[in-house]
Amino acid sequence: METASNSGRGGGWLRRTLQAAALIVVLGALGYGAVWALQHDGLLWLAAANSWLADNLIAVLGYGGVFVLMAIESSFIPFPSEIVIPPAGDLARRLPDWSLTGVIVAGIAGSLVGALINYGLARYLGRAAIVGLIGRYGRYVHISVKAYDRSEAFFHRHGEIATFTGRLIPGIRQIVSLPAGLARMNLAVFSLLTALGAGLWVAMLAVVGYRFGQDAERVSGALATYSVWLVGGALLLVAAYVAFHRLRRRTRESS
Repeated sequence: METASNSGRGGGWLRRTLQAAALIVVLGALGYGAVWALQHDGLLWLAAANSWLADNLIAVLGYGGVFVLMAIESSFIPFPSEIVIPPAGDLARRLPDWSLTGVIVAGIAGSLVGALINYGLARYLGRAAIVGLIGRYGRYVHISVKAYDRSEAFFHRHGEIATFTGRLIPGIRQIVSLPAGLARMNLAVFSLLTALGAGLWVAMLAVVGYRFGQDAERVSGALATYSVWLVGGALLLVAAYVAFHRLRRRTRESS
């Protein structure tokens, strides 16, 4: 019996190790894809339009517009934050009634509200309805059932860290709130970790817009570089989290 128990423990340890390795590969691939997109002409065009967006859209909408647009970006609707926060950061540099702090606060607040909407929908509708909606309409917002299943599996093992790091990875920012809602994660913890993760992303975009303003080449290059740092930091944090919990589990099993 003891041999069988040890064998089961060994198999469980190997399975957890493989799952952690697969998770890191998936996050790395998502991060690489996001960085690839940032380095190509699509983002360069957006960076070139930064001045127009700042003066004709964001300046007119004000902080309230930043809040609403970031809430949309954080929900199911594919609305890139790169066309909201950098132009707002540029306005903070040029206009006296705008500030970098105000831009970041409005962006974080909007991101949190959008995430809470997803959290609430998932908690109210349940998994079957959410998966059904993704299967039927997900292609219109670039969300697949397979991508959702991966995020859900990760959340079930590492819920809190997934909520934080998921906000730093383009493409899964919207999805990570759904399994949190289905799992009825503590709302205060969810809100705090979402705000922290979104805060890093929003602050990066705002600083890029504030520093480089209407220089399209520098905006595009800075977004690509800083995104690599954020994605790399998220991967390191995930790796450290997995290693810590594996070590703690093995210590408990051997005691």
